[in-house]
Amino acid sequence: MSKPILPDQILVDIQATEDERRIPIDRVGVRKVKYPLEVRERDNGPQKTVGEFSLTVDLPQEFKGTHMSRFLEVLSVHNHDLSAETIPHILVRLKEKLHAKTAHLDVTFTLFKEKAAPVTGKKGMMGYECGFTASGGIENELSLKVVVPVATLCPCSKEISDYGAHNQRGYVTAVVWPDPSGATLWLEDLIELIESAASSPLYPLLKRPDEKYVTEQAYENPRFVEDMVREVSVRFDADKRVARYRIEVENHESIHDHNAYALVERSRN
Repeated sequence: MSKPILPDQILVDIQATEDERRIPIDRVGVRKVKYPLEVRERDNGPQKTVGEFSLTVDLPQEFKGTHMSRFLEVLSVHNHDLSAETIPHILVRLKEKLHAKTAHLDVTFTLFKEKAAPVTGKKGMMGYECGFTASGGIENELSLKVVVPVATLCPCSKEISDYGAHNQRGYVTAVVWPDPSGATLWLEDLIELIESAASSPLYPLLKRPDEKYVTEQAYENPRFVEDMVREVSVRFDADKRVARYRIEVENHESIHDHNAYALVERSRN
């Protein structure tokens, strides 16, 4: 059994010792940190969820290592309010605490949104995979990420079939860099823009009248994967809060043994 550390004992700080190799490290820190957090909602205040964090800083060539515990110390102070507005404060605190020039944060989490069925109005909770990625220091950058499941119906199948058409579930992954001079761009805004571009949105709870409505809505709005990525692009281009974006759409085909995929990346600059 190890001996207890007495209050007057001084422990050697190995991380702060000099490294003779003189090689700076671009990013060092902690990854896959699961932590409870609160995310600001557009309409209902903060929502409690669980995030998976990566926190890193640069390390100058003269230091042997960084202090891993300090990342968790900063996270514990700021975990009760995570948003596009508060993340820059976390980055500043990371730089101060670890004496770094740059700091980086990446977090993914599930955002739950109450959603009503289109006809009966029955409500349920829909979960969306979301995230923030941010860098602060020499360059300051923030991006929002959402993964939105949607329904798409094949235009070719509709055109060539005597009746019916095959459809599939598609996943739209959008990474958006907001205009820093514009109004707040909420995760919920991105989700709604993407869902409006689909053959039909998905719902957590549907009764028979809702199923009829959703099925017919999809039939009247066929989308190739190419259509889907372009329709989302049109909506993002029309929103002045969006400065840059990358959109990926992947359809899990229902009658083919492969997935269909498309990507668009654009910037206002």
